[in-house]
Amino acid sequence: MSLLPYALARPFLFGLDPETAHELTLGSLARLQGTPLRWAYCNGFVPDAIELAGLRFPNRVGLAAGLDKNARCIDALGAMGFGFVEVGTVTPKGQPGNPRPRMFRLPEANALINRLGFNNEGLDAFVANVRRSQFRQQGRLLGLNIGKNAATPIEEATSDYLACLAGVYPHADYVTVNISSPNTKNLRALQSDEALDALLSAIAARREELAREHGRGVPLFVKIAPDLDEAQVDVIAATLRRHGMDGVIATNTTIARDKVQGLPHAEETGGLSGSPVLEASNRVISQLRATLGSGYPIIGVGGVLSAEDALAKLRAGADVVQIYTGLIYKGPALVDEIARAFRNDRVTAPSPRS
Repeated sequence: MSLLPYALARPFLFGLDPETAHELTLGSLARLQGTPLRWAYCNGFVPDAIELAGLRFPNRVGLAAGLDKNARCIDALGAMGFGFVEVGTVTPKGQPGNPRPRMFRLPEANALINRLGFNNEGLDAFVANVRRSQFRQQGRLLGLNIGKNAATPIEEATSDYLACLAGVYPHADYVTVNISSPNTKNLRALQSDEALDALLSAIAARREELAREHGRGVPLFVKIAPDLDEAQVDVIAATLRRHGMDGVIATNTTIARDKVQGLPHAEETGGLSGSPVLEASNRVISQLRATLGSGYPIIGVGGVLSAEDALAKLRAGADVVQIYTGLIYKGPALVDEIARAFRNDRVTAPSPRS
């Protein structure tokens, strides 16, 4: 797909409130998927397979969670050339999220701030949408991202994660445990030593039960924040290994504002994504790789707006990458650009992990 269709649509979309534009785009994709009009956003698929966490990723470019919280547009998003798509975050019960306005563009920095707060229709609606999609039947991978309801006390968060895990397990290629959104009160406290240890212990035990029940193991990834110091990253890495987690997603959005000081909306509360998070995300990835060793799966996400940014993620230690804000600023052509760069890079300088 050329840049032309998105280049025409972007000025209109960027003239709207960010959340209105988001809803309009997802509504259009939901209606167009499976119809001849899907040509407007389709890309050719660039094969570049890699084995990771017991899965065969058809290529190394994925969509990060957060764009399609209710799993309405899996097939449409997949048609943009992604090897894997992650949807959610889903919570056991539907919830409206935080009050509007809650999304803000910082175009001078190729960035967004959001404080959506896991707004979604709940587990039942999410699973129904996943079951209607055809993406997995096409040989691509689907990740399902789970979280806790805002009304659930942090001391009882484990019950929400276990309910979501059981609900999505039969329909996922992998499940992501999201403990790093800055927009649900106290959620990031689950990254602390004792809380993370208890949560992952319970999740690992429930996964064993579900594997026996369904006759298949589903890899578990944990998504962490970029706002962690070295000691925190080391503790998290050790805890992931101790509880048999299959991989880590680094990173979520940041609460730091040093890269966007003085820009309009820079002081809005919420998670900052896009170019300003690239450096912090890559720092965490590098430390994780050094701590976890060469074989442990790392999905890199944060600040990828070009093929060069994506290659920097691989250099830092990621095995595959995800994009979200880059898709909003650059359009579906970015998927093809990154996939081709990855394939060419593998030919010229093979990675030990490939």
